[in-house]
Amino acid sequence: MRVILADDSVLLREGLSRLLDDAGHEVVAAVGDAGALLDEVRRHRPDVAVVDVRMPPSHTDEGLRAALEIRERWPEVGVLVLSQYVEKTYAAKLLTGSTERLGYLLKDRVSEVAEFLGSIERVRAGGTVFDPEVVRQLLARTTRADPLSRLSGREREVLQHLAQGFVNAAIAERLHVSVSTVEKHVNAIMEKLDLPRDPGYSRRVLAILRYLDG
Repeated sequence: MRVILADDSVLLREGLSRLLDDAGHEVVAAVGDAGALLDEVRRHRPDVAVVDVRMPPSHTDEGLRAALEIRERWPEVGVLVLSQYVEKTYAAKLLTGSTERLGYLLKDRVSEVAEFLGSIERVRAGGTVFDPEVVRQLLARTTRADPLSRLSGREREVLQHLAQGFVNAAIAERLHVSVSTVEKHVNAIMEKLDLPRDPGYSRRVLAILRYLDG
């Protein structure tokens, strides 16, 4: 596959470049800031962009904001966030909408080369890869006794389709029901999962994360 690396650590960029090259993949660009990342994605349209969260100039959330822009402008490009940090606000926004071709791994918890290569290949193939610790932190404010057991079989089907990135109309078509029926199931899911009505979070995203965690 064709990959772009974005990390302000030269050593990490070089190490990942060599690792991917040895695995038969092509690193078409390796950059150290978010602006250069967007320029290279525009130029090369890679299969996957591997992005750190904190990059110059402020070393706060530039990488995740760039990842959001990639998802919006070039949805065919997979995004794998690889960082030491869980930036909750932008991570939740990143999950709004389709979760296809998306991943978020913590550097310190990737213990095997094969694990990393498998994750990036899964993202390229349209899958979703999330470190359980990322999920735990994003759900920390809503953690209670497992609420997934409260869902009916049909509600679980709807939630599974949500996690695959389908909108309500597409879910209705796949399940052979009306859109209004799907909307009722989605509302029931939100309530049964005890998801907060907090303007800082998307309840749809939190529901998907709860499903992935389960």
